[in-house]
Amino acid sequence: MPLDVAALKEIPLFATLSDEELEQLPPLFNEVSFTPGHVIAHEGRPGFGFFVIESGTAKVTVHGEERNSLGPGSYFGEIALVDSGPRAATVAAETPLTAHMLSGLEFRSLVGENPGLALPLLQGFWRMLGREDD
Repeated sequence: MPLDVAALKEIPLFATLSDEELEQLPPLFNEVSFTPGHVIAHEGRPGFGFFVIESGTAKVTVHGEERNSLGPGSYFGEIALVDSGPRAATVAAETPLTAHMLSGLEFRSLVGENPGLALPLLQGFWRMLGREDD
């Protein structure tokens, strides 16, 4: 099932985009599926994409310690959209998991072709960092 604009609007990174701007994003996402135990993101390894979970659950660990559980509507990997540096956590599927993935390459290409998206997306990153009041 394709990712819809309403789901993207719920993600702080994209919440400041207009509906017209948001419409550009769903075609860039690819649906991916993982089996239980599959490691989607490896702590310390380069990141390559941003994921929005459609179904299933995933476990987040940092230095081997469980930090969070993710389910439908959860997302991770937003920093990989702008920086392919090392991941801050490991994310592994706990159950069969379906997600929508946006690669950093696709994202940077979109922003390069549409520079007007840069400011609203920076504002979205700021919100994700919990800096809404600054």
